[in-house]
Amino acid sequence: MHLLITLLQEVDIEQKLKDAPDDSYSIGVFIGTLLPFVVLVIIAYAIYRYNKNRIKD
Repeated sequence: MHLLITLLQEVDIEQKLKDAPDDSYSIGVFIGTLLPFVVLVIIAYAIYRYNKNRIKD
């Protein structure tokens, strides 16, 4: 089931950039590609800090 969802969500970034209306679209694609990873890193760091401070107290 997970494989099916992954295949359906497959996005061809190069095709999106080729069909883009202008050059500023590439900045949005870059941010949109990077944003989920940045959010996950921030959440992981917040959980780490919370648990570290909880153990200290």
